[in-house]
Amino acid sequence: MKDIVIEPWLVDETTHEFFIPEYIIQLAEEVLKNYDLSVQNMQIVTTKPDKGGAIWKLETKSGPKSLKLLHRRPTRSLFSLGAQEYLVEVRKARVPPIVKTKDEKSYVEAGGKLWFVAEWIEPLTPVTKDLEGARKLCYALGEFHRLSKGYVPPKQAEMASRLHKWPKNYEKMITKMSWFRNIAKYYPEMPASPPLLEVVDRFEEQARKGMERFLQSSYVEFVKQGTAHWGLVHQDYGWSNGQMGADGMWIIDLDGVAFDLPIRDLRKLISGTMADLYKWDATWVREMILAYHEANPITPELYELLMIDLAMPNEFYKNMKEVVYEPEIFLNEQTAQLIQTIVETDQSKWPVLAEIENDWKGVG
Repeated sequence: MKDIVIEPWLVDETTHEFFIPEYIIQLAEEVLKNYDLSVQNMQIVTTKPDKGGAIWKLETKSGPKSLKLLHRRPTRSLFSLGAQEYLVEVRKARVPPIVKTKDEKSYVEAGGKLWFVAEWIEPLTPVTKDLEGARKLCYALGEFHRLSKGYVPPKQAEMASRLHKWPKNYEKMITKMSWFRNIAKYYPEMPASPPLLEVVDRFEEQARKGMERFLQSSYVEFVKQGTAHWGLVHQDYGWSNGQMGADGMWIIDLDGVAFDLPIRDLRKLISGTMADLYKWDATWVREMILAYHEANPITPELYELLMIDLAMPNEFYKNMKEVVYEPEIFLNEQTAQLIQTIVETDQSKWPVLAEIENDWKGVG
């Protein structure tokens, strides 16, 4: 099995929810031979067929563990594994400890990917989807960011940093707005094309104004402070990846961690939560920011950048960018409805941002 390279696999209505190709199951069994574990049961709990990743829960004589097949390049996976070890061993953070192989390694390479075993933390329960739950989630995120400062990746790991990418991200957002417009014009008969054409100018204007404010911000000064100063962002943090354990909040699924300004995680969490509420709520936003600030203080300059990032048309862009790939499938009735929901939610955003804009003035 030495020459096997793991590839993404196809799933369709004939395959069950957690289908995994047989050769990957065999590789998983080979990988486990590197561990001093008496495995009584293996159960698949997550798959990423489009990327070639998976997670199993293992029942062993020494308690439950997880076996993860990481879908990223091995050098990129080394970055996140190094981060997980740093957080556990150096910073005593509540993230799952990695189980070492028989020869004291943190991972096994097989099929051109990295695999690792970690402790399965039990019990873990999602926090309640209310303001109190949101506060706990934000405090845990702030704690994670603070504890991740000072991380130095292993020498052979590739550098995963998004610290310098903010201007490019915003430029891409502005550029894609004209793509959306052109595609909607090209497919005028599709249900979502008229509503998309109706609103794209508004969101493009938001992005342009945001870019102007961003260029006046302290961003360049922040970047000069370097990666170790800022620490890591989770990149996929939310109600499933921050959960309550017996001794406090745990953060799981660290495969995508990268260096960045920490408020990017906070912004994603806030705008995603507001999208779930279908309206922006000043109390929620304020309390979420304050809870985060208690764990990882936000300076007035960083708060200003958070406000700029919140004001960008993030939800519109995130939900519309798929149109580029398969417009004739994407521009359907469902997308027309989604556009309406995004527009309605967006209208409630501006009074909230105006209300909280000056909360941090004179603080510091």
